[in-house]
Amino acid sequence: MRIWHAIVLGIIQGVAELLPISSSGHLKIFENLMNLPNVEKLLFFDVMLHFGTLIAVFAAYWKDIVVIFNELLEMVHLRKPPRGKKKDVSTRRMILMLIAATLPLALYLIYKDFIETLGASLLFVGLMLLVNGVILYISDRFSYGKKDVKKMTLLDAILIGVAQAFAPLPGISRSGITITTGMVRGLEREYAVKFSFLLSIPAVLGATILELIDAFKGGLDSGLIVPCLIGIVVSAAVGYAAIRLLKFITQRNAFGKFAYYCWGAGLVALILALISN
Repeated sequence: MRIWHAIVLGIIQGVAELLPISSSGHLKIFENLMNLPNVEKLLFFDVMLHFGTLIAVFAAYWKDIVVIFNELLEMVHLRKPPRGKKKDVSTRRMILMLIAATLPLALYLIYKDFIETLGASLLFVGLMLLVNGVILYISDRFSYGKKDVKKMTLLDAILIGVAQAFAPLPGISRSGITITTGMVRGLEREYAVKFSFLLSIPAVLGATILELIDAFKGGLDSGLIVPCLIGIVVSAAVGYAAIRLLKFITQRNAFGKFAYYCWGAGLVALILALISN
């Protein structure tokens, strides 16, 4: 893999992961166009790019993350609350909802190997991008919810978590499917976006750790170190800008417009699959 490959793929990851258009699907399309055939090495590189966009999420929501982390420490009695401080009910409720929404990720461990096999098929990627477009098209029909952290229910959190368990399918956008599920359940638009990105932290961090363990067990290719570092930096920088853009778009009730793009990208992937065969 060359440096320019890492830069281009880092840009694609930063844009496609934080906007609801599926980074996994776009990476597979462009990796195919660049003739990068080593699936095992690309899987590790793709996970590192996801780690880059995780850094972007930390940068965009660091104030919320610090508050949540401190409150969590107080909940498990690892940190004493400042004298006179009242319990932050809203933050504690957010923590419980995030935990509930994270639990369904255990489903991913069951079909992890199967998903990695599907990722090699451009035909499947194309079909999933078309499905992702349908999911986003639905979102605009449910974009007037009023639920915030105080009104969100445990069932809302679990259903969003189940939706996230399907996000590893190449062509399905994690942010797209979780934000849409939140809107369908009546979450307020901006809160649905925030919850989706905060929920991505344990998911992406867990996937990164698992992939690093597998990489070190199998012997890490030293030739991938520099491209991975460059890809992480680029995807983090571009991802941060993409989060700000998504907030702007969501406020203007234009989230579902990405559906048309996904349908176009899906058709491109299907055409490439037919040509390559």
